[in-house]
Amino acid sequence: MSNSTQISVTQAQDFITKVLVANQVPIQDAKIIGDLMVRSDLAGADGHGIFRTPSYVKRIKSGGMNLAPNIHIEREFGGTALLNGDNGFGHLVMQKAVDIATAKAKENGVAWVGSHHGNHSGAASVYVRMLAERGLIGIYMAVGNANHMAPWGGIDLLLSTNPIAIAIPAHQRPMVVLDMATTVAAYGKIKLAAMNGKKLPEGWMIDQQGQPLTDPLRANEGSLLPIGDYKGYGLALMVALLAGTLNGGAAGNETIDFNADFASKTNTGQLVIALNPACFGDPQFIFEKVTQLVTDIENSRKLPGVEKIHIPGVGSAATEAKRRAEGIPISAELRQALNKLATESGVEQI
Repeated sequence: MSNSTQISVTQAQDFITKVLVANQVPIQDAKIIGDLMVRSDLAGADGHGIFRTPSYVKRIKSGGMNLAPNIHIEREFGGTALLNGDNGFGHLVMQKAVDIATAKAKENGVAWVGSHHGNHSGAASVYVRMLAERGLIGIYMAVGNANHMAPWGGIDLLLSTNPIAIAIPAHQRPMVVLDMATTVAAYGKIKLAAMNGKKLPEGWMIDQQGQPLTDPLRANEGSLLPIGDYKGYGLALMVALLAGTLNGGAAGNETIDFNADFASKTNTGQLVIALNPACFGDPQFIFEKVTQLVTDIENSRKLPGVEKIHIPGVGSAATEAKRRAEGIPISAELRQALNKLATESGVEQI
């Protein structure tokens, strides 16, 4: 980030809350959204946190978001539920999905809660972390809010970054958390690179001739590459079917590009799965075994030149601790955009 400075967690939450309230979001909802947005920043997912505030406000002003949604269960059977987000903020929809999944997993051992007519809700890890903090194993999938990936070997953009996140509690160490897009890079990183005037590494995007695309300002001319070539494409397709098609959410040609269209309903499809480890044994023993396995991996032999074997979740836990102590880094470009929004909203700048 160019000339980045830090703002405290409280400053970030207060700023988001005040801007949202100034734009007609009820204060209790604004506080929840502000907290969940900043959790993305704390996890190091800078493309999903406070950075998104201007685009959310633009969507509100364009009439693309329902500020008084009736988020409700539309269908329910045993450990499953289908949630209608009523075009509300995605953060509110997923908060309710997590709460429903928690209750159902504690009653039934497992819960699968799908949702439709939601909106962008930030980093996937936010919601599986919430489940792990409650002693559950959490799984999350979603159809991204814009198509940025072509099918393997194709040109037409029919798939999104379609993220997957999994969180498993551990004993006396950070929870194990995987949060990944099914593309090599999340599109939020492309937007950040464009804002900060940086080139993209080769291997993130290709143009319609299959050549590397490194200019983020030309991102709309190309396709994000899937992880693992055709395997990542297949995984993205399955997420689209499970989180989108199964739930009645948008996928494929029905997907609305929320980076370009701020007025249409995105009908975002998402799902949360919660597992109660008590169904499989003593949770304490299970989480001790989790710790044993990841510790063995951390301490295993390394290739020449490798300093550390990384365990998913350790880096984000360290980032959160650092940012809670030192603040969330904000680039000069982002600060300028946020302060412009503050002036337009009639609230104090950061």
